[in-house]
Amino acid sequence: MVNESALLQELIRKKRDRDALSDQEIRQFVEAVANDLASEGQIGAFTMAVLLNGMSYEESAGLTLAMRDSGEVISWEALNLDGPVVDKHSTGGVGDCVSLMLAPMLAACGAFVPMISGRGLGHTGGTLDKLASIPGYDIRPSIERFQQVVARVGCAIIGQTSSLAPADGRIYSVRDVTATVESIPLITASILSKKLAAGLDCLVMDIKVGNGAFMTALDEARGLAASIHEVARRAGLKSCTLITDMNQPLASAAGNALEIAESARYLAGEFRDARLHEVVVGLGAALLVASGIETEKDRARDRLQAVLDNGQAQMRFDQMIQALGGPSDFSSNALKHLVRAPVIVGHVARQDGWVTQINTRDLGLAVVGLGGGRRRPDDKIDFSVGFDEIVRVGVPVSKGDVLCRIHAASDEDARRTMDSLEGVFVIGPATVGEGLMILEEVS
Repeated sequence: MVNESALLQELIRKKRDRDALSDQEIRQFVEAVANDLASEGQIGAFTMAVLLNGMSYEESAGLTLAMRDSGEVISWEALNLDGPVVDKHSTGGVGDCVSLMLAPMLAACGAFVPMISGRGLGHTGGTLDKLASIPGYDIRPSIERFQQVVARVGCAIIGQTSSLAPADGRIYSVRDVTATVESIPLITASILSKKLAAGLDCLVMDIKVGNGAFMTALDEARGLAASIHEVARRAGLKSCTLITDMNQPLASAAGNALEIAESARYLAGEFRDARLHEVVVGLGAALLVASGIETEKDRARDRLQAVLDNGQAQMRFDQMIQALGGPSDFSSNALKHLVRAPVIVGHVARQDGWVTQINTRDLGLAVVGLGGGRRRPDDKIDFSVGFDEIVRVGVPVSKGDVLCRIHAASDEDARRTMDSLEGVFVIGPATVGEGLMILEEVS
């Protein structure tokens, strides 16, 4: 009888010694993880070996496919969909509510969008937590209901179920406590295994870079973009990647219910932040072309703008919310349905000048400090707290002008947050340019 522990030890030793692992060896390791035959110590040793010694694209593709096959793989064939099955994934940032607008916009353009999203991680907000602020919205429906909503509405945004890529869940939980989160091969396999398990035809990646992103250097973002692109190609998934700026919040709001409210205003045409709009349309256009719905970027942008202007995207958003248990009139009455913080106070400028920098990571951590994110996995979130009316880099301000509004559960929380925001908004004597939003594209 084969000693499973000895076999895993040999695989770990090979990667420790910088030897390449075969597809069969990688699959054996992932199967052991999925079946609880690998200990947390063995998983941690494996992920550390990968972090330190890397993986070839061939190995990364093998790990991705093995993790995909560790659970259920959704098939859309029986539903006879008349358009491509597509999705978008972001590496995370502050005020990143793109998925909430883009999914219904893509659906209105003829795509089908089964979006499986995650909870907030560290200083970044999670799409799943934002949707959980909508009363009645079922963030974890059955796979059957999920598919039915996608087929009928064109889009559905839910959380990962235990049946999809379960090996990823175990490996990620160990990476989170063993300082191995930053490994590009492991990041690639984690993202793509779940997307492949969702049965996608095409994926657009939004890799954030800047002081509010997990990757602060452009070279790191390029490395991940290249890895995602090549491993997706080897796995048979069409993909394109945009590297976008996260040196200030993407939306003018940061916080779960506040970002939902901004998304509803965006889709209704009441307010569309220019930076946010550029990223939404840029990602959407790249995906429409990559999936074959459109042939040219300009036509794709025009089509996305049209479904915003004629209300089709807003209608799909409301239909998705209703189909998953939320209010039928959500986008036109978002403030009525969303919980609101009892204390709202402005954080004001202490001098005249121009906003030259926003320390975005600290702003995201301030949302967590208000109770809008998790310090521990089992923390309960206050959906109402956060910031809105966040000022932009490059704008002039006078002493006393509001730099952002704090939404807090108590006066004490608001005062404490006011102190934590000192230094977040940097005001200087001369203006600076905002810079490009979309830095590079890989396709």
